[in-house]
Amino acid sequence: MLERSQNSTRDYEERWKRARNPGQGEPLSIVRNVEGDWRVKRLSGPVPMPFVWKRVRDGRGTTRVSPRGASFGPGLPFRLEQREGHVALIYTGPLSFLVDELRREADGTWLGRANVAGIQYAWFRLIPM
Repeated sequence: MLERSQNSTRDYEERWKRARNPGQGEPLSIVRNVEGDWRVKRLSGPVPMPFVWKRVRDGRGTTRVSPRGASFGPGLPFRLEQREGHVALIYTGPLSFLVDELRREADGTWLGRANVAGIQYAWFRLIPM
């Protein structure tokens, strides 16, 4: 089981590298391309919770744990920041030690790395809702 996990992590690292340089034209991993509602699919790391999704509008967003359309509180707020080759979702307030890094893949989804205090702990994918 451990070997399979390591192979998956290598696969995600390779996908991350490929998404950095999609070829010619405008880069895909820019802040304005993240606008929308996104379902979170955990690829590795801690056990995923059901109903996790992100809403992004005007350079800000929230991570929510609820069926879309239902309201179980305000969500966890973050701001977006353009970085070299990727977009960072930087959580605000007491969760400011959490940063998600995103690179857009050719199919329109986003490959994400979840980090706590600068240490990567999970891979995930954002899928349009």
